Amino acid sequence: MINKGEFELIGHIKDMFRVPSEVYGIGDDCAIIPAGEGELLFSTDLLIEGVHFLRKESSPEDVGWKAAAVNLSDIAAMGGNPVATFLSIALPKDAQGDWAERFIEGYARISRQYDVPLLGGDTSSSLRDIVVNVGVLGRCPSGKAQMRGGARVGDIIYVTGPLGDSAGGLQAILKGVDRTEDVEVLISRHKHPVPRVHEGRKLMETGQVRAMMDISDGIASDMRHIMKASGVGAVIALDRLPYSSHLRTVCAEQNWDIYELATGGGEDFELLLTGPDGLDKSVELPLFAIGRIVTGDDLVWTINDEPVDSKFVGYKHF
Repeated sequence: MINKGEFELIGHIKDMFRVPSEVYGIGDDCAIIPAGEGELLFSTDLLIEGVHFLRKESSPEDVGWKAAAVNLSDIAAMGGNPVATFLSIALPKDAQGDWAERFIEGYARISRQYDVPLLGGDTSSSLRDIVVNVGVLGRCPSGKAQMRGGARVGDIIYVTGPLGDSAGGLQAILKGVDRTEDVEVLISRHKHPVPRVHEGRKLMETGQVRAMMDISDGIASDMRHIMKASGVGAVIALDRLPYSSHLRTVCAEQNWDIYELATGGGEDFELLLTGPDGLDKSVELPLFAIGRIVTGDDLVWTINDEPVDSKFVGYKHF
C-alpha cells in the first residue's frame, strides 16, 4: 500500500462527506456555518507531546498558552471574533496533578487576554504522551469571512510580521545553543505565539483582502494553499521578507540559513494575505509586501528581483 501524504488523506476525507450547500467545510482555516445575521466559524487543532512541544523544554503554562493561541489564530485568519473554546486533553499519570493545573493556568491566561471563555471538552488518561485538542468557535458578519481562494493575478502578497523567529527558537532549543538575549527572544516567540486577532478583524473590515490564512507551516507551504485554492502562481522576494534583528543576529552567529527558517520553519502565526497594491499604506497595521500573485501555478523565489534556484518546503505532518 502506498503511504499517501497529509493532504491526500485530507482530500480523501473530504470526498467521503456531503456538505450542505450553505456550509463551507474542509479546505480553509475554519468551517463556515450560517447563523442568523452572521456566520459561525469553527476549527480544531491538535498538540502532541514530542511533535508540537517538548515537555522538558516547555513549562505547563507554555503548553497551555500555545494550545489556545494556535486555535485563536485560525479565527484571526478568517477575520473573525473568537467566542469560545473547547478543550480535550489526554494525560499520562505523571501529568495528572500539578502539571495539569499549571497547564490550565497558561490556557486561562491567554483566554482572559482575548476574553474567550472555555465552555467544555473532555479528559482522558494516556499511556505515555500528552495529547491536547482544542476546538474554537468564532463569529463574523455574513459573507465577510476571509478565505484562501480569492487571490487574483496582480495582487500583492503581504504578511503581518517577522518570519522565522519561532523556527529559530525551536532550532536553538534542539541544538542547545547558548541562551543569549537574542536566543531567549526567539525561544519565547516559539513558546508564546501571539494570534493576530485584532489584525485579522481590521483587515476584514477594509473589504480589500482577497485571500488570507495564518502561517502555521511556513510560507513555503501555506502560500501554496492560497495558490491552489485560487488557481494562481506567486513570486516571493526572499530579500523583502521581514526578519527580526534577533533572528538576523542568531543566524549570523550560528551560520543558519535565515531564508530556510523564514520560509519553511512554521509556527509564526502571522497572517499571510493578498490584496491590492498600497493596502499596506491604507491600514493602520504593520503590513509587509513580500511578493505578487501571477499567472500559472508555480511558486518562484527571488533575490534582487532575480529568480533563485531554491526548493523551500514548509512543514509536513506526514
